[in-house]
Amino acid sequence: MEFIETPLVDAWVVGLTEMSDDRGFFARAWCSGEFADHAMESKLVQANMSFNHTKGTLRGMHYQVSPHEETKFVRCIRGAIYDVIIDLRAESETYRQWFGVELTAENRKALFVPRGFAHGFQTLSDDAEVFYQVSEFYTPGAEQGLRHDDPGFNIEWPEAVAVISDKDANWPDFDQK
Repeated sequence: MEFIETPLVDAWVVGLTEMSDDRGFFARAWCSGEFADHAMESKLVQANMSFNHTKGTLRGMHYQVSPHEETKFVRCIRGAIYDVIIDLRAESETYRQWFGVELTAENRKALFVPRGFAHGFQTLSDDAEVFYQVSEFYTPGAEQGLRHDDPGFNIEWPEAVAVISDKDANWPDFDQK
């Protein structure tokens, strides 16, 4: 695997190292040992899938509060998404900064999202499918979120928002929490 640092402390883009022949290729998509070598949490307890019919669908920005904070490892397995994270760790040198990356079925990249980050994505194609693994079980009472257009972050989304849930459209501003 190829580990690419992002501008945000502890967050990584992870690419595949393909071993190709006339049949196609083989690549390791997850390795707890390689994650540990990069000081990345490798405990996984749940895997989730998200299917999205319409280009421009926005999901997020979600996170869980302590003691249920979760690490996520996100990959687009069909179509394309613009994946965004925000560092919400008050002690971090990149606190309140965001980072976005295009994840596609073709580029096969994944995003490692550390604990203490908000996460969301926008679909760049119809019928986009996302697979992600998490380090904690979903805990409804610990779920929080930020609006995609919160003026405290000024995220630059690549598309107009075509579809968003009422819940995601109505999270309060971060500075009002």
